[in-house]
Amino acid sequence: MEIVIGTKAWSTWSLRPWLALKRTGVAFTETLVELRKAEATTASILPHSPSGLVPALKDGDLTVWDSLAICEYLAERFPAARLWPEDPATRAVARSVTAEMHSGFMNLRRDCPMDLALRTTAELSPEVAKDVRRIAQIWSEQLARSGGPFLFGAWSIADAFYTPVATRFRSYGVDLAAHGASAEAQAYRDALLATPEFLDWEAAA
Repeated sequence: MEIVIGTKAWSTWSLRPWLALKRTGVAFTETLVELRKAEATTASILPHSPSGLVPALKDGDLTVWDSLAICEYLAERFPAARLWPEDPATRAVARSVTAEMHSGFMNLRRDCPMDLALRTTAELSPEVAKDVRRIAQIWSEQLARSGGPFLFGAWSIADAFYTPVATRFRSYGVDLAAHGASAEAQAYRDALLATPEFLDWEAAA
């Protein structure tokens, strides 16, 4: 199995399925496409991904692209890894908050891109602050229901999708308490950044 990813310091879309793939325990290889360089064109990615974007997962003759599609494939391919919660109702909520991250929070994405080396304190625009409040609400509500340490108790794809958000909050000095987050939500941010899988990714960035 092979995963094609972008630069680890910046590629949020690559980080998410990479974390899920690590959680399966299956052996895999990485193909790295350096982003933000002239040679990192769509044409250089197209041999790996029909969309011309990273990430892409290759499993034999099959190629799966888009971070959420890859995670869904891994959940089906490796059911023993329990990448989604087992309870159907809980799994539906987990998919909902994951899809909200996958398609939303555009202001946060635009103004606070992932940069694992960055440490600053940013003044957030009202639009970004609104995104942060919604994320704080999701985290606080789900952790109150599950008891933690992750959104739905055990680690899941939902946590993979919010790990890049945790890096943004760290990089830009976001005070979650000031945006309505519970103490558990603040601890959750730190828990995401302390998983062995994320630490492996960060060490190679």
